[in-house]
Amino acid sequence: MKDAVQPDVIVIGAGVVGLSAAIAAQARGLSVTVLDREGPAAGASAGNAGAFAFTDILPLASPGILKKAPKWLLDPLGPLSVPPAYAAQIAPWMFRFWRACSPGRVAHSTTAQTAIMDLSKAELEPFLAETGTLPMLRKEGNLQVYESESELKASLAGWKARAEHGIEFRHMGAAEMAEIQPGLAPRFTHGTFTPGWYSIADPKLYTLALADHFRAKGGTIERAEVTALKPVDGGVELTADGKTRRADQVVLSAGAFSHQVARTLGERIPLETERGYNTTLPQDAFDLRTQVTFGGHGFVVTRLSTGIRVGGAVELGGLKLPPNYRRSEAMLKKAQTFLPGFKSEGGVQWMGFRPSLPDSLPAIGRARATGRVVYAFGHGHLGLTQSAGTARLVADLLTGQRPAIDISSFSPQRF
Repeated sequence: MKDAVQPDVIVIGAGVVGLSAAIAAQARGLSVTVLDREGPAAGASAGNAGAFAFTDILPLASPGILKKAPKWLLDPLGPLSVPPAYAAQIAPWMFRFWRACSPGRVAHSTTAQTAIMDLSKAELEPFLAETGTLPMLRKEGNLQVYESESELKASLAGWKARAEHGIEFRHMGAAEMAEIQPGLAPRFTHGTFTPGWYSIADPKLYTLALADHFRAKGGTIERAEVTALKPVDGGVELTADGKTRRADQVVLSAGAFSHQVARTLGERIPLETERGYNTTLPQDAFDLRTQVTFGGHGFVVTRLSTGIRVGGAVELGGLKLPPNYRRSEAMLKKAQTFLPGFKSEGGVQWMGFRPSLPDSLPAIGRARATGRVVYAFGHGHLGLTQSAGTARLVADLLTGQRPAIDISSFSPQRF
């Protein structure tokens, strides 16, 4: 093992993907240092819905979203929005997103997404056991609710695709829904329950626990903002807070900021930001038995060990615009309507940056400029879900092993 001056690996990013990759590399006998501009669990890993959404194999870029998008975009507080101040800047990304919605590309993305989902599910429990976090895992399923039979029927093509990939689910009426989750408003007449939907007790506490495990195994986490990478003989040179560091290899997993660092290697990767909003309420806000997804409205209500979280929606607004917490308030107001008796007082609002690529697949693979830099970012709202699988793939690449699955579909150079 190398000394602290030049570790085997520097991981840029202390979110759930970066820390999982760091732990996986460490388990292969590599010395690892993690650098993050704010520290562990400071970004999207802190405020997500806590779901391991292994059944969520359908890309956001799809013909179905194209049908819904015009209506949603007209509502500035709806499930999908683009702030007018950001519309021109995001236009090239939206064009790529539109191209990714063709049936052939959707089929390709679904196959690739299924592969990384299957790998992530297989890797998850051994990873949790190794890191001492297995008690945080919950297997309570997810209930997707619909307001009419026609809305259910409109979703059947997606469920058919899931069935073809071996995902278990069952459709049901209001009476069976009430057995799984009492207290739904009568407007929800149909639902689909997916028992294979897992969750974590609290995503921030889980990510912090990973940081503790990594340190306990000899890893180092430092607060530093990496602004440039440069290939050099025998390794990679990093510029962080104006100082120069070196490592044999680098993993770039800086979430929504990753493309800025990749650009210093001459690569322009079309990474955008799904700005996610939520409100976390006290545990007695509602008697929640399973995660409930209000798909027609673009948000979920989920039970954490630290409270009840109401969140979701997609705002494509970049990294610089101020948060629009009216979006959190709009979802909270709907939750009160959809779950009679829901207590909306005492909540804490949050907004986070989810790194998103146009075809809904992450970027996992080597940089064009040097094989010593491995990219692992762009998971959108599936970072937690795919973290253990991504960690396995990154560790394979760092140690010269054949990746556990075909990663050609995740190539950072595919655009």
